[in-house]
Amino acid sequence: MKKIAAILIALSAALLLGGCNTVKGVGQDVQRAGGALERAANK
Repeated sequence: MKKIAAILIALSAALLLGGCNTVKGVGQDVQRAGGALERAANK
């Protein structure tokens, strides 16, 4: 559970620091974050 929380915090920080300037960019970031969570859940 701590591992998933750490991943979520890291992804949130990456999204905030990445500075998505467009709706398309936000969508891509959310899609990547979802993929990372899926991979983490499958481990």
